[in-house]
Amino acid sequence: MIRENLDEIASFELPPSFSIKWYEPGDEKPWVEIQKRADQYNTITLELFEREFNRDTESLAQRQCFLIDKRGTAIGTATAWFDNNHNGLPYGRLHWVAIVPELQGQGLAKPLLTTVCQRLRELGHKRAYLTTSPVRIPAINLYLEFGFAPEIKDIHDSEVWDDIQRRMTKKRQLT
Repeated sequence: MIRENLDEIASFELPPSFSIKWYEPGDEKPWVEIQKRADQYNTITLELFEREFNRDTESLAQRQCFLIDKRGTAIGTATAWFDNNHNGLPYGRLHWVAIVPELQGQGLAKPLLTTVCQRLRELGHKRAYLTTSPVRIPAINLYLEFGFAPEIKDIHDSEVWDDIQRRMTKKRQLT
């Protein structure tokens, strides 16, 4: 999904009992734990973390945030990452968004995305993209609400988005 500009980002406030903290060395473990709990489609390991973020602790300190509950426990994470050659242009990247399952659906992802999208803009990004799985309909709805649109490069992408739209329509009809 793609957002061609980072103007007019939706703004949602965190509930009072939650806060945001930015990456510090050692936060690899909570990132892995959150992702393992939230992601049933990927194998989440410390090696994956290192591969995705290149052990770039300086960038992570500016770009990776954690959603913290009232006990001080990290219960969500998202990263304002970058790709200097997406479609031949530099883009910010909304990367590895996750909230632990028991707190999903409580409106916490919206302030998390507000924070990360604003950070992308603060870091000088003009546009952003993300990747997600077609089975993640609630996430796709959230990204659409934040102004991201399908990125259709070929017939396969078009077919995937046609299928997603059918499943979204069917889900709305069932609720």
